[in-house]
Amino acid sequence: MQRFVRPQLMLRGSQQTILPTAGQPCRNSISAVPCVRGRGYSVLPPTNDEEEKAMLHRMMRVDHAGEYGANRIYAGQMAVLGCTQTRPLIQEMWDQEKQHLSKFNEILGDNRIRPTLLLPLWNIAGFALGAGSALLGKEGAMACTVAVEESISEHYNSQIRTLMEKDPEKYTELLQMIKEFRDDEMEHHDTGLEHDAESVPGYQLMKAIIQAGCKAAIYVSQRV
Repeated sequence: MQRFVRPQLMLRGSQQTILPTAGQPCRNSISAVPCVRGRGYSVLPPTNDEEEKAMLHRMMRVDHAGEYGANRIYAGQMAVLGCTQTRPLIQEMWDQEKQHLSKFNEILGDNRIRPTLLLPLWNIAGFALGAGSALLGKEGAMACTVAVEESISEHYNSQIRTLMEKDPEKYTELLQMIKEFRDDEMEHHDTGLEHDAESVPGYQLMKAIIQAGCKAAIYVSQRV
């Protein structure tokens, strides 16, 4: 059973402790989410550099699309498994995804960033993927979760590396937010493995197909 190692990103100089591990305490109930959810973020620093602005807009556009798709996947899973013992497990992960999507909705609105034009497609495709995987039972739903959350975590890690290379002090708030969301996705990935994702027939093929779709969705959502 493979688990992600959660790298602790450290900022230089006086910022070395700015990125604590997110999502600790405050998980005492099924619907609980990390305490940090209540704070506000000034995530996008002001810039007059058009190239930098375009980069940040692409990042937020694709992250918003990813969280929107994840919400639709969990909605599809809940539609099928909502009356089973798996409901609390799915609901807990879905609640965190709702928090992520809410934050990106706020960022896009505050910064006048256009969401991807493909949201109607991700609406249908996400729900269909969630419901279709759930028809295979809890194991199928968890296999879908592992594949999707692993892809999203890797994408967030790529963004973190990019921002760290450019200017970690300038992007402190954005790094903090992305890292927290990435940690949530990694936790969902691990939860899926703990709940028998790998036992579904054709697990490796299913995972490969879903992740190929995720990579394609990330690519086009950045550009369309």
